[in-house]
Amino acid sequence: MTADEVRAALSIDRSSTARDRTVDISTTGARTGRPRRIEIWFYRHEGTIYLSGLPGRRDWYANLLALPEFVFHLTGRVRADLPARAVPVTDPARRLAAFTEFTEDINQPHDPARIGRRTSVEEWLTGSPLMEVVFDDPRLP
Repeated sequence: MTADEVRAALSIDRSSTARDRTVDISTTGARTGRPRRIEIWFYRHEGTIYLSGLPGRRDWYANLLALPEFVFHLTGRVRADLPARAVPVTDPARRLAAFTEFTEDINQPHDPARIGRRTSVEEWLTGSPLMEVVFDDPRLP
């Protein structure tokens, strides 16, 4: 894959489908040290790529807090394994801005997340992890 193809795959917006937003990530278990691979949605806000999810405890988040290096696997039309580092987002203003955009996106009438119910910014602020993805390749966002 070329860098342009990868950048295009990462350029999701409000019209993107669930499939466009779905990737795998490979982390290292915080307690076990074993490789872990899961399917997850990624989000984009102001040109930055994020990992998050509906409110709740997430093992992937604990893994990335302990060992922030991971692999971001594009699994759709474009396939690529992208080495990256996760940076926890704790600044309240930044979290609010990102979660506001995420929930507006998810709550669209066509329900791209297919969660079947509306979700609120407040829910996400109090119970959802948020990680910025920093790719090793400087040509990526």
